[in-house]
Parts: sequence; C-alpha cells; structure tokens
Amino acid sequence: MSSRVTRLPRTSPEAAGISSAAVQAFLNALETKVGGLHSFMLLRHGQVAAEGWWAPYAPHLPHALFSLSKSFTSTAVGLAVSEGLLTVDDPVVSFFPDRLPPNVPEHLQAMRVRHLLSMSTGHDEDATNRSTAAPDGDWVRAFLALPVEHPPGSKFVYNSAATYMCSAIVQALTGHTVLDYLTPRLFDPLGIEGPTWESCPRGINAGGWGLSLTTEDIARFGQCYLQKGIWNARQVVPAGWVSEATTKQISNGDGGESDWTQGYGYQFWRCRHNAFRGDGAFGQYCVVMPEQDAALVMTGGVVDLQAALAAAWDHLLPGMQPASTAPADPDLPRRLAGLAVPAPAGCYTTALAPQVSGRTYRLEPNELNLVSATFVFSPAGATATFREDAGEQAFVSGHETWVEGLSPAPHGYTRAGAPDMWQSAVRGSWTAADTYTMAICYTRTPFIETVNCRFSGDDVAIARQMNVGFGPTERPMIAGHAEPA
Repeated sequence: MSSRVTRLPRTSPEAAGISSAAVQAFLNALETKVGGLHSFMLLRHGQVAAEGWWAPYAPHLPHALFSLSKSFTSTAVGLAVSEGLLTVDDPVVSFFPDRLPPNVPEHLQAMRVRHLLSMSTGHDEDATNRSTAAPDGDWVRAFLALPVEHPPGSKFVYNSAATYMCSAIVQALTGHTVLDYLTPRLFDPLGIEGPTWESCPRGINAGGWGLSLTTEDIARFGQCYLQKGIWNARQVVPAGWVSEATTKQISNGDGGESDWTQGYGYQFWRCRHNAFRGDGAFGQYCVVMPEQDAALVMTGGVVDLQAALAAAWDHLLPGMQPASTAPADPDLPRRLAGLAVPAPAGCYTTALAPQVSGRTYRLEPNELNLVSATFVFSPAGATATFREDAGEQAFVSGHETWVEGLSPAPHGYTRAGAPDMWQSAVRGSWTAADTYTMAICYTRTPFIETVNCRFSGDDVAIARQMNVGFGPTERPMIAGHAEPA
C-alpha cells in the first residue's frame, strides 16, 4: 500500500474493549482446531485491535477472494440501482436481447435481477460449469440457454454463474467492467489500490470469483458496510442497499448451529449472532458484527469453514465488552509477529544428499508432461529443476527461510483469465533419510503444495499434495530413473 493511502487506525485489544486473552484463545483454536489461516484482522469501533499474517503471507500481498468477490459485485449492482440504471425487479432477459434462445421459456422470462442476487434463479444446480464451458466463450448466452427447472424465487441454489450475470448486466449498462465501475465509486474512496479481477473470454469480470485484495482492503470494505455505507463522512454505498443486501432475502436452511443456514441476502450470507458476511472458498471471510460494532477478516486455505467461524463465536465474541479492565498481554504482540505457515520439519542434509545432488532423472509419462528432473542440494537449500519439451521450471527452496519467486500455476488449479505464473515462496528439508520435502506456498492464493521426493538407489518417486482444492488434492505419483553419470 503506497504512502498516499492512510492505514486504518490501530489500537490495542484492551483499548477496543477486547481482552487479549480472548484473542489468544482465538489463535489457539485457529492453530489447533482449524489450521490453514493466512491472515486475520479484527476491527472494533473503527480501529484495528489485532492483526496477523502467517509468514510467508504478508500485509502487502493481495489474496484471492474466491466467492467473497460476490459481495463486491452486489455492491456494484447497488450503486447502479442508485444511479437509476436498473432496478432489482428488471427481467434478466431485458439486458441481453441478442443473446436469448429462440424460444424463451416461462421461467427464464420470470427471472429478475433480485433472483440473481439472492441465488434463487430457479436452477436445479449451480450453472457455473455449464456456462463457463461454452466453446465460444460466451458465458452469457450459455447461461440463458440453460433450462430453468423451477419458478425463480422458489428455492435457494448457490450459483456463481448468477453473480457473473450480475457483472455482465453492470457492464452492459455502463460499458465498464465491474472493476472499472467500482474503482471511482468504491475502491478509490476506501483507499483500495490496485485491485485485480479475472475476466471471462469476452472481457467480463467473473463477478462470482476472481477478485484479489489485501487483508486490509477487505477490512475497509467490511468497515464501510458496518458503518451503513459511510466512509470518511461520505455515503459511498447507499444505506438502503447495505440494509437490503445484508437482510435475509431467501431461506437457505433451518438456522440451527450452521452459519450456512441462517438466510441469504444479496450476495451476503446471514450468520449466527445477528451478523452477516461475505465469504469465499477455503476460508476467505469478511464478517460484520453490528451488535458488537466489530468486523473480522480472515484469509486462508481452510478445510473446515464452519470451524473458523466457530472459533470467532466461541472466543472473540465473549471477549468483546463495553470496556476491558484486563491488563494488556505483552506476549500477544510477539505471538502475532511470529505467526508462520508450518514448514517441512526435518534436517538440512543427510548422508544421501551428496549422492543424489546433481543427478538427472528421466521421468515416466505423467499428467504434467515433465520429461526429467534434476535436484541440487546445498546446506542453505535446494533447487529442483523440472523439464518439459517447451522449457523448464525451477523451484528454489530455503532451509531456514522461504525463498520468494514465481512458479508455474499448479496443474488443474487455474480458471479462465488467471495468470500462468504465480508468486510463490518455497521452503524445504530432509523429512526422512531418503526423502526431501518442499512446501510451495502460492502466496496470493489459498494453495500450498507439498512435494515429497523419495530417493531409492537410482530411482526417485515424486508425490504431490495440495492443502485444499475443488477436487482431489493428492496428485498421481511421478516416477523417474537416474540417467547414466
């Protein structure tokens, strides 16, 4: 963040009426019951009371938001409504007269903007994969061609393609992508610099995913919604839209102990404890707690999403009082400064290391189309170089520190419009006498790949495991045999 953008004001937990013991308990729960957090920021009364990043994640690095992007798309629609460009009761088909099927079915004719916003389009299942698979890249036409099995508004079905359609509507009305439309209206006023948003092949921002922001950027957005759309004494987001978008618009379950069954607004989830949130896959959260005048941001690569929210309800919520009389905890700042992603635990070298260092292994046919691999080991770290017909890719790991660089996006983990090279940090160690393990942390995403290279005689076996994913996280083994010296 550049010097011209003022940071959010900072304070101590106690000054914000939060006990440091509550923050410590929250961190304990995250690290023992949840795992995979990359950052958090807790605001109360408009000030940051506690914050932390698990290295190599850092404050200046934007993080992929996945479906937390949806809440920003909702905001774009709300701003367009306030400018008189549309209403939530406008028919979806009215925006795309040249993209409609020859015969427009009744349920599609009945679909309104509010149904896109509230995930009640009438589809039986998420339309995203069927829409984005359009061979001509026209996701709008593909969406409109899908059968709509139920009357719009009759049932909740989480549907990222519906959010994409909101993005497409804003672009059709304004001539600007959602990103460009929001920049002078939301991002600039809030001091959010350099946001990026993935786009479809036709140049429309994905809407339901693809936005990347820093942790503090997300916190600004949450604080703005907590303040009913006001920022620096200016009504940035219409107060009526803040209320409408965060109010339950459709039932998505029977309440109970799940934060996914409390109702859904316009691209915002209702939570327990009268809170609301935007959230994204693998633990991207912007939780707003009006009763506590607080907001909590988390980013991560989390498997159990409910557990992360439960940690906040169980520990932070009871620790928020009108005022805290507890003394400050001197250990908390040290702990927050020392948060780190667990690195492979082991030795810096073994008796086997000099025997395999520098050897090239011819690889058997594999899904990555890699043909060979060479490993070079030193006391400071290792370099693993993988070659394919088109070139090579090298991963440099440190033993005591994370080595930053650019790495190829992991196979199967990109969407249309995403870059091919990702910022990364790599760290490794000998986790067994015959096994070198590298952790590849893709620091602008939730993803951390663990690569285990096991050496046996002239053979190597390379096993890969991703921390989280939309499908199988364990990848097929790659085997290789050493070339003659």
